[in-house]
Amino acid sequence: MTAFKNLSGATKGYIVLISLVVLSWLIFKILTPHNFGTPEHLLSYFQASLIATVGAIGFYFVMDMGLFDFSIGANIILSAIVGCQLATDFNLGYTGLVLGAIATGALVGLCNGFFYVRLRIPSMIVTAGLALIYESLANYIAGGAEQTLPSDLRGLGQMPGNLILAFVTFILAWLILNYTKFGTYTYAIGSDEFVAKNMGINVDKFKVLAFILSGAFFGAMAVLTISYGSSMVAVTGMSSMSRNFIPTMGCFFGLAFMKYGIPLQAIILGEFIVNIIFFGFISLGAPTAIQDVITGLALLIIITFTTKVNKGEIVK
Repeated sequence: MTAFKNLSGATKGYIVLISLVVLSWLIFKILTPHNFGTPEHLLSYFQASLIATVGAIGFYFVMDMGLFDFSIGANIILSAIVGCQLATDFNLGYTGLVLGAIATGALVGLCNGFFYVRLRIPSMIVTAGLALIYESLANYIAGGAEQTLPSDLRGLGQMPGNLILAFVTFILAWLILNYTKFGTYTYAIGSDEFVAKNMGINVDKFKVLAFILSGAFFGAMAVLTISYGSSMVAVTGMSSMSRNFIPTMGCFFGLAFMKYGIPLQAIILGEFIVNIIFFGFISLGAPTAIQDVITGLALLIIITFTTKVNKGEIVK
């Protein structure tokens, strides 16, 4: 224990994360040794986790400021449908798919941020209401029909395309977070918004920028989603919220390991852990309801043991 305490913060964080990866894998490998956890399986789990990782990395900028977004799923669906139509109906190929989806996601983020700072009501309420609008818009654009991406445009749903896109988004987020004024202000606003205002930071401006950046990353996630699954169906009645869960879980890992100085790396490995647990339950043949309950409990345990809240501290 003494040797562990003497390690750097980042090293401690990596040790904890890798231990959680190994522990998650080991539990399900023991329970179902024949159809879980081979090197090939682990590679497929990691590729699947990349989809949510891309969105979660962008969402971290919003969550670190103490904000939330209930329109994640609606954004992904709308961005994927717009990108798919630009790629196919307008014959723009990968250019239309990628740029169309990312631009749509950023525009959704702009709307979220604008209405949040203007209406002065909690971000959860604003984004929940806007999600209904995004769902309706996606349904209108799709004409009620399933949008299918042609096989020759699915390169970003498999290696090496998905790895390249995920790597680019990670490097971009890392550079923004560590080497720009926006990254510094993200931490300042997240630590104490009142102090940040007194320092002269235009808090509302940077909150809007955080939503825009987050939306753009969800647009990139939409590209990976439709490329991996080959199609996207518009939904209504807040059904899109089922897509909110996995990226949000990754963000919790990022927030929990921020004290170690590796929030983005924690999101990557955290999403991998979530997918190991998810596919582990599939291998066991567990009902979906049981999977959700145990996965949620596992998340609470992980966050409890990796987050230390000081007395009197306000948890956002």
